[in-house]
Amino acid sequence: MKTPMVVAMFAILAAGCGGSRAVEIDPQQQVVGSRWNATLATPAGLAGVTQVRGSGWMGADDRDSSRTQAYVNISNSTPGGRHPWHVHVGQCGNDQGILGSAEAYPLLEVGGNGRAEARAAVDIPVPTSGQYFISVHASPNNLGTVIACGNLAPPSR
Repeated sequence: MKTPMVVAMFAILAAGCGGSRAVEIDPQQQVVGSRWNATLATPAGLAGVTQVRGSGWMGADDRDSSRTQAYVNISNSTPGGRHPWHVHVGQCGNDQGILGSAEAYPLLEVGGNGRAEARAAVDIPVPTSGQYFISVHASPNNLGTVIACGNLAPPSR
């Protein structure tokens, strides 16, 4: 019977053979336990008109601790749509302003499959407390209509 330690040692040794790496780490992704996470949905007032859904997160910028990375993806949106998005202070329905500069957040450009994703680098350190949410707006000319929103849950520590 092999103990977990022996199995782990064989796995490490085997990974070292042949010059290939055993684990690939994507530096563009955040470790789930170190970021604020949200599930986005269309607000109740627009139910039936549109049903956009998605997810997002904010976390530390691995290259610069004075910056926050933010990410959002949406699906079931209108192909060709262009949607501003931001991390906001507060909670969905209780907006207290954009976290950082609005210009830091690139537009979501919806593809033919109804999906879009974007990343932002905000010039402030990652918050360690407070309430935050991700908001996706109808268009650059209609920032007042939110088509998807999700409260960010703080990282588990």
